[in-house]
Amino acid sequence: MESVLVLLHTEADGALPKAAFEAVGAAGPLAASLGSPGFAIGILGASTAPASAAVAGAGAARLLVAEHPAFAESRYATDAAAAAALCRASGATIVLAPMTARFARAIPGVAHRIGGRVDTHITGLSVADGAVHATRWFYRQRMEGTLTRAPRPWVLLLDPGAHQAWSGAPGAAAPEMVSVEVTDAMTRTRVVGVEAPAAAQQTIRPDADLLFVAGAGWTKKQADAQTHTQDAQTLILDFLRASHASLGSSKSLVDQSGEGHAVLTFMSHMNQVGQTGSTPRHPKGLATCCHGEEPHVVGWRFITERRAVNLDPNCGWARGKADVLYVADAFAVMKAVNALLAAGE
Repeated sequence: MESVLVLLHTEADGALPKAAFEAVGAAGPLAASLGSPGFAIGILGASTAPASAAVAGAGAARLLVAEHPAFAESRYATDAAAAAALCRASGATIVLAPMTARFARAIPGVAHRIGGRVDTHITGLSVADGAVHATRWFYRQRMEGTLTRAPRPWVLLLDPGAHQAWSGAPGAAAPEMVSVEVTDAMTRTRVVGVEAPAAAQQTIRPDADLLFVAGAGWTKKQADAQTHTQDAQTLILDFLRASHASLGSSKSLVDQSGEGHAVLTFMSHMNQVGQTGSTPRHPKGLATCCHGEEPHVVGWRFITERRAVNLDPNCGWARGKADVLYVADAFAVMKAVNALLAAGE
């Protein structure tokens, strides 16, 4: 019989990342479909007590933890050793883990250590004829594939935002401690500091409720036959600060820097959404000065509610790609929206 393990890691503050609860939420239905009596949860970190309490009510049959001060930092050697120890202790044949940056680096090596197989970017799980089937997207999310494997253990890294997160009140936990030998050689790599933009300057926010996408129209000539790039920058940044939205961009906008055109200085290819960019998952999306053509919109397939602002009533957004299209000047619309946000409305 198949057995399921949910493999998790703590953050720097000892809490679990949001994606961890999504992995826990996916494990329950999978175990039930397999006829398994339950699933196990394995947690690695410097201190796992808060994380263990957070998932104590998730219905796991076993709760295993690997604790060591060395597990506080994201490091391949220690993460792989701890994760492999948890997998062996659980005896699981199916291992689910959130595809965080930390696990994306370490888990493939874990699968090799335990003699298993690994697949990444999993967006769906199902059971048919007693076999586990995993789905994922290929070719920039333009094709969906379903795959299954016979070798065990099978380790699956779940894409964040693709599964319903488990939620429940913290409870009392009685975890099983799993011993992991940590050698000096494992800890030669150390984190000496973190360089990151200030929160106010950060524009990519994966957990934001709203995705705001800017198109090349922001830098084109407006009704007065002049460009207003500086005004565009001010409007967009003011909106991002007030709404805490995540910023996306069409390919045409981020490509302008190499074409000698006026650009939005805070925009880079990291913000690019679409066929050759990212495919974010947010509850809502608002596109401005973007025509809504297929290369732009393919990255929106996981956005639940789509709205767009464009002066052209015949743009791609109007052809069934947006739930609501506002035929209006984006400069005027965003100026009004920022005024409402400033007033607390």
